[in-house]
Amino acid sequence: MSALLKNVTNCIWHAFESLQNNDVVHKSKLKVLTANIGTLLDLYGVEKGLDHFRSSQELTFDEYKYYLQHEVFSSLPKTVTLPIIREYEKKISEVCWLVCRKSLLARDKAVFGDESVFKLFRIFCLLADLVQDADDTNRYVVVLQPSEAGIVAEQLVHCLGLRWDAADWEALGSSIGHFKWAAFLAVLEAKYCCDQQTHPEALVEAVDEIYDVFIEDIIKKGYLFKRGYLLPTMREYWCVLQPCALTYYKSSSQKDQCGRIAIDEYCSVEASVGEGKIQRFQLITPDRTFEFGTQDHKSRLQWISALRQAAAVSGGAEGYQRRARAGRRGAGARREREVRETKARLQHEVRARLAAEAQAQELAELAQQDNRKLEELKTTQVELERLLQEETQAKRDEEIVRALQARVLAEEWERREELERLQEEQNRMLEEERMKRKQFEILQAEKEAQYKEAEKRLRELEEEKRRLDAELHAAQEKISRTELTAHALHVQLRQDMNPILRNGERARRAISFVPTTKSSSDTLIDIRAIKHLKVLDDDEKL
Repeated sequence: MSALLKNVTNCIWHAFESLQNNDVVHKSKLKVLTANIGTLLDLYGVEKGLDHFRSSQELTFDEYKYYLQHEVFSSLPKTVTLPIIREYEKKISEVCWLVCRKSLLARDKAVFGDESVFKLFRIFCLLADLVQDADDTNRYVVVLQPSEAGIVAEQLVHCLGLRWDAADWEALGSSIGHFKWAAFLAVLEAKYCCDQQTHPEALVEAVDEIYDVFIEDIIKKGYLFKRGYLLPTMREYWCVLQPCALTYYKSSSQKDQCGRIAIDEYCSVEASVGEGKIQRFQLITPDRTFEFGTQDHKSRLQWISALRQAAAVSGGAEGYQRRARAGRRGAGARREREVRETKARLQHEVRARLAAEAQAQELAELAQQDNRKLEELKTTQVELERLLQEETQAKRDEEIVRALQARVLAEEWERREELERLQEEQNRMLEEERMKRKQFEILQAEKEAQYKEAEKRLRELEEEKRRLDAELHAAQEKISRTELTAHALHVQLRQDMNPILRNGERARRAISFVPTTKSSSDTLIDIRAIKHLKVLDDDEKL
């Protein structure tokens, strides 16, 4: 539903502006605003998608608008009637107003009430444009063109019964430029509503009047006589005409609605002849023909024109004032284009006139130059005849030179062919040299690999030799330690065997004095003693 989002974009921007910090708003704040908008549209849970929308926790206005367009407003039906769209706009504007009202109501001296300021705010958002800020292209501002602001101010002044000064407003608009909300409200309050004689109720009625015109799309309202359906009598009603309907009430308070007649592009209005002072006309709809009347002929013409206009603009999803604004902008653009074209045409004519004068002066100068050139040409003719003879002679010389050049060219071609042949031989020799060099590089690479392998084997043999040397040295040290240990043991053994040898000597001496007559047992003892002595002698020798 892009039309609805387009209509409420300015209101949503003001709410976003009041929540933002450094041109971005945190998702938690936007979820509250989105939930309220979704509730008004009978869409629930649309704010939950913000958690998964974008990776950052803050959104710019472009990102938030993209989310609303694709996740919220796209869920609405594509075909929605104009009254429903107008009701949605009112509810969304109220929600946005609750968010930003504190900042938008802040001013030094208040003249309008809060309700009137809200209605002016809706009118401002209706007529304003969302444009990029001139100081910062990354952010937007909502501004009102001076011409559109002048229409609102003029309507307000007329409703208050004051005189409208168009020249004064043009001077004010040219000095201010584009109107932002604060400047728009300040101008209305300070310039046109600060008169102490203006009653507050008159201000409220004036704001309500222009609110009905711009927001409610009321084309015309007033008393009309209507012929009854059952009783053919003319009864007076308070009628309110909008692009899509004609609603009639019992009184101008518009509290007791008596009926509503739908108006579309198939309706027509025709004047009719009636009796008495009532000026009658008929509203012809596809379902029924209604008869109305006014007190005078002028009012009838006004109502007929208004009804025809309502029937013409009844179709589509945009209201009458939005179309009127687009038409005014188109007309303004056409006027500006026409002015630019007129200025361009005048400038072109001025440039053409100046160019014609300059061309005439140039022609006069050219005539004088032609006379001088004529004399010069006569002199030149004589010179050319002389040059022609020289040229003829030069052509003959040129033919001779060309013949020489042809011969030189032929020799050059022969030399070039010889040079190409030599170049081919040189390329062939270079190719053979490259092949030999490549083979040499391969052989050299193999030799280097063998050299590296030999170096590796030599390092391994050196490591093996160092290891064997270390083992030999360890064995020699072990043998030395063994010899020292054996020598020490031999010395210790001799020291330990000296007492035993002395004892053995004494034993021998004792045996020599033993008697010769012995028994067998004694003989056995002597043999054992001898063996013991031999063992002792062997130990002593060791």
